[in-house]
Amino acid sequence: MLSYQHAYHAGNFADVHKHLTLYATTDYLLRKKTAITYIDTHAGRGLYPLATKETQRLQEYREGVWPLWQQRERLTGTLLTSWLSTIASAQSANHELTHYPGSPWWLSQPLRKQDRLRLYELHPGEHQHLNAQALPMQAQRVYGDGLVGLTAMLPVTTPRLCVLIDPSYERKAEYQEVADAAIYTLEKARHGVVLIWYPLLPADHHHVLLDALKASGIRKIWRSELLLREPDAQAHGMYGSGMLVINPPWGLEERLTTAMAEITPLLGATSRYQADWWVGE
Repeated sequence: MLSYQHAYHAGNFADVHKHLTLYATTDYLLRKKTAITYIDTHAGRGLYPLATKETQRLQEYREGVWPLWQQRERLTGTLLTSWLSTIASAQSANHELTHYPGSPWWLSQPLRKQDRLRLYELHPGEHQHLNAQALPMQAQRVYGDGLVGLTAMLPVTTPRLCVLIDPSYERKAEYQEVADAAIYTLEKARHGVVLIWYPLLPADHHHVLLDALKASGIRKIWRSELLLREPDAQAHGMYGSGMLVINPPWGLEERLTTAMAEITPLLGATSRYQADWWVGE
């Protein structure tokens, strides 16, 4: 299925959760000089103008990045304020939020000469938008299946690897496919950092992914979940956002927990954050 277009959801609370985690992770990785290969399996457009008809149709950013942006002068946490300052650099005017950056933008901004970035996108329209984005020469855009491309690339030539996997999960089979790709990745790159996003939906299909990874024998899997509202079996749509970080950099959990303590009050009275080690060392 190729119907999913992230422009309808750009800047929502799940994007905040996912991209803040990605930003914090890459910030740690860049503290060492050794080269990194970044792989984004489901890249999307790269940069989303909020005024487009797709984004304006649902305006999900109003329950995501928008309230954080409005309160950015009052926030105190270094991770969150740094992340919002980086978003400001993507705007034509720093005082007005006109664009939301997707994962290709977040991954390309800190690229150094020694680093590499591979961006996969299978949707033809989304890949066309991605091709139109200005990216560093180390970034390679590939029109194709990201999970297939990921496994074909391994092992990478750089000493370090960071992978972001965040499909739409339109097909139930994707939960197991993501688990299989992550397991294979860690077989080929035992110390690679793998970030996996998953939706929290009333059907709870994400447990297929979580249980498969736990059964795999992989260690050091940190689980992070941002809930916009409490689960309701009678309701429709995503009530929360989940992130798994395999081999997380030291200190990541504490920095994100501190940032989320500032974020959740801004997302509404029913929002909350929870995190734990899904699999310890």
